[in-house]
Amino acid sequence: MTAKPLSSAAPHVSHTSEIPPSILDRLQRYQSYASLESPPTVQGRVTRMVGLTLEAVGLNLAIGRQCQVCTEKGDTIDAEVVGFNGDQTFLMPVQKIEGIAPGARVIPLESSQMMSMGDHLRGRIVNGLGQPLDGKGDLLGGDESQAPKTINPLSRHPIDTPMDVGVRAINGLLTVGQGQRIGLFAGSGVGKSVLLGMMTKFTRADIVVVGLIGERGREVKEFVDHILGPDGMARAVVVASPADDAPLMRLRAAELCTRIAEYFRDQGKQCLLLMDSLTRYAQAQREISLAIGEPPATKGYPPSVFSKIPALVERAGNADKGGGSVTAFYTVLTEGDDLQDPIADSARAILDGHIVLSRQLAQEGIYPAIDVSASISRVMPAIVPEDHLQKAQKCKALLSRYRDNKDLITIGAYQAGSDPQVDEAVERFPLLNEYICQSMKKGAPLIESMQMLNQILAPKHNPNIKNSPLAQQHKQAAAQQAQGT
Repeated sequence: MTAKPLSSAAPHVSHTSEIPPSILDRLQRYQSYASLESPPTVQGRVTRMVGLTLEAVGLNLAIGRQCQVCTEKGDTIDAEVVGFNGDQTFLMPVQKIEGIAPGARVIPLESSQMMSMGDHLRGRIVNGLGQPLDGKGDLLGGDESQAPKTINPLSRHPIDTPMDVGVRAINGLLTVGQGQRIGLFAGSGVGKSVLLGMMTKFTRADIVVVGLIGERGREVKEFVDHILGPDGMARAVVVASPADDAPLMRLRAAELCTRIAEYFRDQGKQCLLLMDSLTRYAQAQREISLAIGEPPATKGYPPSVFSKIPALVERAGNADKGGGSVTAFYTVLTEGDDLQDPIADSARAILDGHIVLSRQLAQEGIYPAIDVSASISRVMPAIVPEDHLQKAQKCKALLSRYRDNKDLITIGAYQAGSDPQVDEAVERFPLLNEYICQSMKKGAPLIESMQMLNQILAPKHNPNIKNSPLAQQHKQAAAQQAQGT
């Protein structure tokens, strides 16, 4: 007995009336989904919240993808994908977390929100998302922002032109070049913000971009109103993200101010980027990395922190020949004035020089409290004449020699004539101190700084040196000692 072959033809339905209404409705919905140009958005849901990290399921998104998390009140909170583990996706909110309940919907965004760039940003204050904070209305106009391009290091124009920052000690003794990246190392309360404000007001750059990352909220307004002032804000763009912002917001603020500086560099302008501070940027990345389970390495900092810093810093610098430049100053906090801090040590290795602010000089009333002996500009030999370089090195040597023998000189134990270099350091020290000290309300152009450097190292018969108060005090101490013997 042979079996009959089964027919391969599907049963034919003669009329739609023979299909049950429930199945017909479902087929019509499937047909409407299939006719869409793009598939429906896949949404996830929040399953867990630990610290600042949200864990969600139902998503298949790449690192850096932006999402919105729905709250109980119907609002949304911006978040970003920072990691994943199997079917779990780790999200980090950009704003403060309020009103998120278990099972909250997570909606992926189609594209990243880009900020428009242009001259309309001058004089404005924005947050890490590019939203205005100054109450002057929306940011209208400008060019559509594009993703930053990586510049081939062999295509960058070499640093060969000095940058006038308006600070005498930096212009004369630590000359900075256009496109240089330099660190400003200091502890808390030694005058970093004041020095940044002086450079903002007195620099000869075309545009100044200031990033206030992780600082106190009170300092933001004080920096804008009292340190920058109307003249400084006229050609500046300020990106502010106070310490109470979420760590992801602080990261975005640092990247945004770098992106703004890159835009003006691409327009052929000489841009000065001032970021306060690089340490707060590293600490924000540390918070994110530890929250998603990355193991700590050096003093609690995960390895990703030490890869993020050069990725951010290397974006500054010169463009191709004939293009613009980004001259960047990054402040680095040294906890307890310890220059061997992991972030300080890492930054010092990748930057083109460092300027150290001394707490002792600040206590003596010397502002800006720049420790010239401990500071260096690595590109200075290539951008200044040989004569200028030799004079700057001699000034640094005299300052170092005086401070090494300061205790002996102060108590009168040093005898004049014992060391000619110490004698010269004693005579010229008042002028060197006067050279470093500068009012925050008065700038010092590069040419003027070089001329004053020549006056300091004039021959010893200069009456300004012989009649200096410290020289007279030294002579009186020597005379008293001679009478005693």
